[in-house]
Amino acid sequence: MKVYLDAVRKVLETGTRKENRTGVDTLATFNINYAIDLAEGFPLLTTKKISWKNIVVENLWFLSGDRHIGLLKKHGCKFWDPWADEEGRVPSAYGNFWRHFPVHESGEARFNDQIAWVLAELERNPMSRRLVVSAWAPENAQTSQLPPCHCLFMFNVQNHTDGEPRLNLHLTQRSCDIGLGIPYNIAGYSFLLELFSHFTGIRPGLFGHSLVDAHIYTAKVDGSMAEYDHVPGLQEQLTREPRSLPRLRISPDLRSLADIEALLHEDTDTVMRHFELDGYDPHPAIRFKVAV
Repeated sequence: MKVYLDAVRKVLETGTRKENRTGVDTLATFNINYAIDLAEGFPLLTTKKISWKNIVVENLWFLSGDRHIGLLKKHGCKFWDPWADEEGRVPSAYGNFWRHFPVHESGEARFNDQIAWVLAELERNPMSRRLVVSAWAPENAQTSQLPPCHCLFMFNVQNHTDGEPRLNLHLTQRSCDIGLGIPYNIAGYSFLLELFSHFTGIRPGLFGHSLVDAHIYTAKVDGSMAEYDHVPGLQEQLTREPRSLPRLRISPDLRSLADIEALLHEDTDTVMRHFELDGYDPHPAIRFKVAV
């Protein structure tokens, strides 16, 4: 995970102080890009412990298209609690737009299932350059309390030097919390890449990531809001030696999106048995307080 640690260093060294909607200052910089080869292992951060269960549950929830956090709470995943309404729904939930993107034609409203289309297109025309999934619906995003941060991703198949095709995924992220969010985003979309590779039989290749506003939350100049300061924890991570990456094994029982939707209603242990991570040996966790 050298690319992640390099991103941390870049923001710490070149970032400038910037105010934002949370009221907590950030050190921010523009446009960081990197690629991670999944042949080297599954990119789950090793310089601090990351919850594998939360990554799996959150991304399966996205794939379900559900806006209600009930399934997350069932599995003890609390990421989305601060942004849910009184009824437990998240208006800007990523998966809602992945699976039900609003389309208006001739005065009639309908919805486009982008995930189902991409999977079908990978079967029909894997070399397509149109395998795009957008979570950014302008009418929603322009008024949302928290519009999608990782707003657009796309799959792309390239022929490898060994003569076999590889399935790649590129994520464009508009707002990038380096300390808390980015390790989960890297692992989450790499998980999606592995899962789509599993469904299609095309070996996973690269995860590409473009960070537009890459930022680290920090205390105010006067020292206030120090409880939100991510700088000390990230500096500690930079002193830790990265360890070997784990390997992900996905159950052969999972063959389609329908299998994913059914799985979420099982107990947490059953869910996790379908996604076994071998060899994950991270350094101890470092706690960061989230700026809501």
